[in-house]
Amino acid sequence: MDQCKINADFAQRSNLLPFECHHMQSLTYCPPTRTDNPTLEEDVLSQMVQEKWFDDSRKQKCLHRQAEATNVGVPLSCLVTVGGPPTKKFLSVYELDISYYSRLGRVLVTYDSKIIQWCCPCAKPRQSCIHKTIGKWHLFQIAPLLFVNVRCTEDTHEEFLPDVAEAAEEQHEEGAQYPPDEPMLSQMVHYIFKKKIPVNLPHDVISAMSDFPRHLIPHETICTECTGQTLLSEPQLITSTAKIVTLTDIIEGVSTYCKYCCSCGMIFCYQEWSDGIHNFDDHTLVSLHLCVFLRNTLQTHQAIGSAVEVLEKTCGKIFPSKQKILYAYFHYEAMTDHSYTFSCVTCDHPVTVVMDLHKKGVFSMPISSIEQPPQDYDGKVNVEDFWESVSLEMVSWGLVPSYKQNPFVVRPSYHNWAPWIGPHTRGSSVVSNTEHCKIHTPRNPDEESDLLITEDRLTDEILKLKMEAVRSLCKACGIDSKGSRMDLIMRLRKEMQNRSAYDKVFAKVWGASGGCAVVTCPCAVVYGVKFNLRAESPRDFADLLLSMKHFPNVTLYDFARGLATHTNIREPQSLPFSPHEGRLLDPTDDNIRLASAKKVKVSLPWLTTKKPVPDENGHPITGSSEHYALYDRFHEANTKDPKDVLRKVELVPELRGWANSQCAEQLFSGLRKNNHFLNMMNPSSHIFLMRNILHHYNNGRNAKTIENMKKTLGSALQIQLNSSGQTVLGMYLHSIVVTFRFFNRVEIPSSNCLFWLTSTV
Repeated sequence: MDQCKINADFAQRSNLLPFECHHMQSLTYCPPTRTDNPTLEEDVLSQMVQEKWFDDSRKQKCLHRQAEATNVGVPLSCLVTVGGPPTKKFLSVYELDISYYSRLGRVLVTYDSKIIQWCCPCAKPRQSCIHKTIGKWHLFQIAPLLFVNVRCTEDTHEEFLPDVAEAAEEQHEEGAQYPPDEPMLSQMVHYIFKKKIPVNLPHDVISAMSDFPRHLIPHETICTECTGQTLLSEPQLITSTAKIVTLTDIIEGVSTYCKYCCSCGMIFCYQEWSDGIHNFDDHTLVSLHLCVFLRNTLQTHQAIGSAVEVLEKTCGKIFPSKQKILYAYFHYEAMTDHSYTFSCVTCDHPVTVVMDLHKKGVFSMPISSIEQPPQDYDGKVNVEDFWESVSLEMVSWGLVPSYKQNPFVVRPSYHNWAPWIGPHTRGSSVVSNTEHCKIHTPRNPDEESDLLITEDRLTDEILKLKMEAVRSLCKACGIDSKGSRMDLIMRLRKEMQNRSAYDKVFAKVWGASGGCAVVTCPCAVVYGVKFNLRAESPRDFADLLLSMKHFPNVTLYDFARGLATHTNIREPQSLPFSPHEGRLLDPTDDNIRLASAKKVKVSLPWLTTKKPVPDENGHPITGSSEHYALYDRFHEANTKDPKDVLRKVELVPELRGWANSQCAEQLFSGLRKNNHFLNMMNPSSHIFLMRNILHHYNNGRNAKTIENMKKTLGSALQIQLNSSGQTVLGMYLHSIVVTFRFFNRVEIPSSNCLFWLTSTV
């Protein structure tokens, strides 16, 4: 109307004929004014107060407005027909004060019964005002059924009892906020996290779909947080412009809704998987087909950002930001009911383990930003609680857009940082994490070689740097940067005796964090993973071994001597690595000479046949309580101690040629292809995605093993998994133990017999 007035003034100033705008001209075609508008009754208003649609103070305001309208001789509220769908009701409400939304003394209030929404130009969509209250008074008097039945979709209806309507009205009156703030935010995140997505979804749900529903309403009708049967409110519109991202298209114009509980204030949003949709933040939704595609993309070492860019070029549409799609995928994986067993289908509790460090798998994290542990911290942390907090952070990104404002962010600290070991393999939910002991802790004289060997490895990495990088490193450490390459490296090596200088060099060469330590069985299945905050040492692998339910009989590590020394010092009562401090023989001069000349063999028959009489605290598979720390054949030259010749794998006939000591290196060759996107993530995202990738990697290895078993045993026998996750036969047989030549056993229900399978997995 402002433009119409401007045009009329312009016409008058120009001495033109009286000007009529198109609004005035359209009045000719308007229907006659309705004269059947009822007088709003106070009894109806009292009934609404009694049913708790609003309180008595709001009733008094309505009656005061009615008196004002009567004094000036105009109706308080009129039902207006201005076109539009039949689901919309328009009411003209009297307003005494003139403003930009009521220049004619009336305000047009709209009620849409399809999406259950009131609109008034003086207030926000979910904010209550006196005009909306008068409109509800009017409709409650002439159409009370609108306040009983609520239309949820175009084809279905849900009935709500009066207390549900009360809940909805209270939320409207209070101007309920979505997404909520604390503490309701925390309650909502925990509830969403409990709505797990099955691991094995039906094929029709994860297949390419195009006919997704356009109105996404929570399925809950009763509050799950209240003790009584408290019904939820009518659906409240969050947005009508949400998008569903699929593998080939962007579906726009989708409406998402939420519901409220009037008793506890809990908010429920749409979070169902049966429609083939995963809701991330109520504005961006992704199809489950796309989620599975992104999972397989990561398993082939492709970044999600690259995959989204390919999809954009393929379908010719602009997708949401790559960061949003990435967090939507994290949200999906966090809500999927993964067991993260980290267990081999043949090994169960592994007899032989291979350990190594993925030193290039790091995340940015200044050492100074790590929170110091409390004085009473004992090096123990609850692994379930920690990893649940990491998953909750992934879920919270759908409700909290800002990293700084997110109360669920997991920041690295020595006392709240845990490795992951499968639930069947770890001793309990409380595991060891003693990285805080790396800080200014006096070393036992027997552990001095621990630091020296780490410096040797770090020096090897410095040798691979370009000359300019070496000079820059010297300048950063405050030492002379002039001279030859070897001069600079020798200065850096000497400087690394200082712990702070060592950390500075490590951060430059390897990144801020200390890499990813893994424990695998000879089948190359990962049993444990630890994300180091500081430089690697045998302490990290000792944490993993001491947290396992059954200590492995044979441990292959590239610094076996340091591992055995450190572990025995930490557990002097039990001496985990014994006999001979984890060596195969007593380190006498004769044994060292014979082993160096390859004239001695040490047979460990319990690796293939369990001891008839198990040792006390013996391993459940072998029955032996002996534990050895050995070098794999590719790292035997790392040691300078002549006694370490008694730690060679080739001295054991049962291990030589059968134990794949390079399975960890083979795993890392694939993980290195992920560094270009994993190393760019923040710490919590890095460890969440790394564990998830390793979980799917383990599943792939186990599936391949089961397929090979089927080919070997024949398709007539059905292979199943027992409670420990081991493969068992489900038909014909009752108790057979299949023993693989790489020292893994598979329990098979069969008749009382024992047979051998030869495998070179």
